[in-house]
Amino acid sequence: MSAQARRAGLASFVGTTIEWYDFYIYGTASALVFGKLFFPDASPAAGVLASFATFWVGFLARPLGGIIFGHFGDRLGRKNMLVVTLLMMGSATFLVGSIPTCLSMAR
Repeated sequence: MSAQARRAGLASFVGTTIEWYDFYIYGTASALVFGKLFFPDASPAAGVLASFATFWVGFLARPLGGIIFGHFGDRLGRKNMLVVTLLMMGSATFLVGSIPTCLSMAR
């Protein structure tokens, strides 16, 4: 196996690991925290379901993102697109943590 193939495999592994960790953290927060924080007027079950619905949208967007970034990866370079997608995922995770909640706004 060439060094370039090893590097590509390692980069793919790291990118996939970060992506699934991001989904794991968001899924856990959806089940435990987001329903209470972002949907306080709904019943607890409805709040969790609404929270999981926003999580579901992320899974729906994955194939579309794969098509779009796969296309640009072939044209502009896969390494560049890997960096772009990792920065986008990290930024989105940071922004979700920065969103003011209904409870903090009521104080």
